[in-house]
Amino acid sequence: MPVPAHPTSEPDEIRGEARGTAPVPLSVLDLVTVGAGHTATEALRTGVELSRLAEARGFHRYWVAEHHSMPGVASSSPAVILAHLAAHTTRIRLGSGGVMLPNHAPLVIAEQFGTLEALAPGRVDLGLGRAPGTDGATAAALRRTERLNEGADDFPQQLAELTRFLDDDFPDGHPYARIHAVPGPVQANSPGGVQSPHRPPVWLLGSSGFSARLAGVLGLPFAFAHHFSAQNTIPALDLYRESFRPSALLDAPYALIGVSALAADDEKEARRQIMAAALNMVRLRTGRPGLVPTPEEAEAYAFSPMEREFIDSWNANVLHGTADEVRSGLDDLQKRTGADELMLTANAHSGAVRVRSYELIADAYGLPTTPPA
Repeated sequence: MPVPAHPTSEPDEIRGEARGTAPVPLSVLDLVTVGAGHTATEALRTGVELSRLAEARGFHRYWVAEHHSMPGVASSSPAVILAHLAAHTTRIRLGSGGVMLPNHAPLVIAEQFGTLEALAPGRVDLGLGRAPGTDGATAAALRRTERLNEGADDFPQQLAELTRFLDDDFPDGHPYARIHAVPGPVQANSPGGVQSPHRPPVWLLGSSGFSARLAGVLGLPFAFAHHFSAQNTIPALDLYRESFRPSALLDAPYALIGVSALAADDEKEARRQIMAAALNMVRLRTGRPGLVPTPEEAEAYAFSPMEREFIDSWNANVLHGTADEVRSGLDDLQKRTGADELMLTANAHSGAVRVRSYELIADAYGLPTTPPA
């Protein structure tokens, strides 16, 4: 994929603005988690409540992530969820964190996110990953192939094709030159003229060096999954910055990191909540995915020595405690990594606990309290 010419400025939708006393913009990653005793409908309603809270409190963007065959994660269809959230918000940026591109035909994603851009002009981000977001059998069902590595290996080519569809600029003679992703950008040759002056900015997501290097070479913003690959964060960000070439979207690197962060009214309660999320991860990693257990279930669970080792390692990268403790951890992490933006994900059994966590963090940073529109 060719790298566009050097731009004259950086778009506000990427750079954002720091609010209150936060050193960088703060954003939200919603996994739309479903707790035991609750339903996907309730989790999706919490998503609406949380997106409106994030908008009112000055969080910069709100992303949802594609997962499949996980009863405790109701985000298998990011575009559908984002359309719903767009109807309940007016200002906050909405996006995918991310769409797993090898699971889909690039034209379908261009059409979905072109539609989202038409519904919420200037507010949509298209974050892309190359992992399946699920287990191997489910990935095979999604992709209709047993050769799962093929999709990941072809990711740069899929990305190039998707970008062409988003920009509506396949060259003359290309087999897809007469195909248009509708709704789409300005189409000079289309009957009726202009459709939309914008298209969603593309972000690359990753947890290793592959997407970091590719994002840098293409001059794209990069989102790193610190929340489940903390040991690779600084090497990946260094690789991204070293590889970066200016593009039409950015003239300097822009790196966002996803961070697990849960604030509660006291440290003990925060610890109870993250143990429930940790038990959920133990079950997921051992092939037993289910609804997020209650804190009481986690307290009664007899962890094996191997499971205890896993959750100690997992929880070491979850910033938790009082709002001031979480703020201190976030500030330190931002200084250590040089991240341009922090995207917070709060994993807990209860939607109310998650909403409360973001309220407390917003208060700790003195974020604004603008009433929802």
